[in-house]
Amino acid sequence: MQYLSLENVSRSYGDKVLFKNVNLSISKGDKIALVAKNGSGKTTLLKVIGGEEGSDGENAKIIISKEIKTAILKQDPAFDPKATVLETIFNSDNEAIIAVRDYEKALNANDDALLQKCVTRLEDLKAWDLEAKIHEILHKLLLTNMEQKTGEMSGGQKKRLALAKILIEEPDFLILDEPTNHLDMEMIEWLENFLQQPNLTLFMVTHDRYFLERVCNEIIELENGNTYMYRGNYSQYLEKREARLLNDAANLEKTKKLFSKELEWMRRQPQARSTKAKSRIDDFYEIKEKASVRLNNDDMKINIQASRLGSKILEAHSIVKNFGDKKILDGFTYKFKKGERIGIVGQNGTGKSTFLKLLTQEIKPDGGKIVVGDTIVFGYYTQDGLVVNEDKMVIDVIRDIAEYIPLDKGQKISAESMLERFLFPRPQQRVLVSQLSGGEKRRLYLLTILMKNPNFLILDEPTNDLDILTLNVLEEYLMDFPGCLIIVTHDRYFMDKLVDHLFILEGNAVLRDYNGTYSDYRELKKAEEREKHEVKSEIVNAQTDEPTKSKASFEQRKDFARIEKEIKKLEEKKAEITSKFDDASLSPEKIMELSKELDNIQTQLEEKEEKWMELADLM
Repeated sequence: MQYLSLENVSRSYGDKVLFKNVNLSISKGDKIALVAKNGSGKTTLLKVIGGEEGSDGENAKIIISKEIKTAILKQDPAFDPKATVLETIFNSDNEAIIAVRDYEKALNANDDALLQKCVTRLEDLKAWDLEAKIHEILHKLLLTNMEQKTGEMSGGQKKRLALAKILIEEPDFLILDEPTNHLDMEMIEWLENFLQQPNLTLFMVTHDRYFLERVCNEIIELENGNTYMYRGNYSQYLEKREARLLNDAANLEKTKKLFSKELEWMRRQPQARSTKAKSRIDDFYEIKEKASVRLNNDDMKINIQASRLGSKILEAHSIVKNFGDKKILDGFTYKFKKGERIGIVGQNGTGKSTFLKLLTQEIKPDGGKIVVGDTIVFGYYTQDGLVVNEDKMVIDVIRDIAEYIPLDKGQKISAESMLERFLFPRPQQRVLVSQLSGGEKRRLYLLTILMKNPNFLILDEPTNDLDILTLNVLEEYLMDFPGCLIIVTHDRYFMDKLVDHLFILEGNAVLRDYNGTYSDYRELKKAEEREKHEVKSEIVNAQTDEPTKSKASFEQRKDFARIEKEIKKLEEKKAEITSKFDDASLSPEKIMELSKELDNIQTQLEEKEEKWMELADLM
């Protein structure tokens, strides 16, 4: 069954052609991704499909099947600012979702008669699985405060709310614009597994290459206004794209030779203007246009000569760091070696950014000391991004650092040429920083770091706002970087490709030193979780000689449901507070306040869980 059909869809802004004559068909079960450089028109194409923008030309056709339920996730979703998270989630015409909503309200109202009625309705609709699914989705996406007004939410919270609402509605066809933005690694992995369901049909824009590898069965590339389709996942896309580029280069060489021959004929200015001659002249201009095409060169090889590394690199001796009662590190000791590549992993609030600031001596430890070698030159790429006068031209931002940059073998490269290698063509170098896109500003910021000739690179979320093609060339550069490298990122593919050693911050000053890739670590974690689950199952089985009927009364069942709900709310609140510790601007007073609140929640959780266990035995 065909879900979506596009015929001759085009869109331009002035002289800039985003895409032209796009033809696309999506059928049931397809999982298709759209990739392109920043500014190429990916989001615009999704807007045209969703009806937010029109297509150029009278022959364009956009057909979405009316027999299916379609949902679109936008980059910047909008909600009624006065509505709560709960009201937004359950604002639906789906009968089962309405039944779950009424059950949640009855549970909060503590109305036995209404609760019994809602329980019966859920059972009639067989909606208990949906109720559990809704709680799972909200829990996984850290939507913690159900009474929060959407007008008070951050952009990231709104994006997660929009994603949750779409997944809860269970549509047949999902159109997703950067679904992994504002998600941490665990959320991304959960969403990846969720979207692998065979009954879901997808069309999405994403820069997450593991999504492309594990979820998609077709990739469409948008380049210079044209679309190229590749069957298969990300690995197959890379192979087929390389083959296409080699073929394009060969054809371009043939076309240039033909153009030279025809140009010589044109310069002879034939007097006769026969029909055949006129036809050849028309062909000449067509050949000229094809010969003038410049193939995209995504090569960003920048063989900067890193500053010399001495024998002493960076040493941490018995480092202790606390914020009030919250422990970040307790006795951390490590000596960095030449050429080390380390990834920093941990949930929000475990202190990843604090760890980096301790290493660079931006903040001081409460105990122990950091010793930095005399030859170390840090290049520190932070989440804050580029801080520069936005009325400056791009070229001036680079020249303020250096007119020339030293390369290997005593050579040097100019600021202009360096910008070109960073995919900033000469005309764009004259534009103001304020006119750059988010991804272009990130690229420029990264260049300002590298131009300082560092030998110890620290990259805190360098992949945010970068498109896949830029990520690929950045990885190629970093793979050849001769100095030390530390990376914090939610991009699992980026992490796997560049580091083989991890520091895992597990919270409460626990730091695990793990030799291996991030994927290796995740497999280890899954094995540990399976082992814990098996041990618990064995204990339960040992305690239960034979199945027994539930001895719980309706009142106890009601208490069980209420306490279970309260535990979930407390866990969500705990996660929300924990995430706030990741804000480097928190004052010591605020940290103390949050720590006390966290302790109070933990105490309540332990009490509720104890009561829950008692009731679970009866259930």
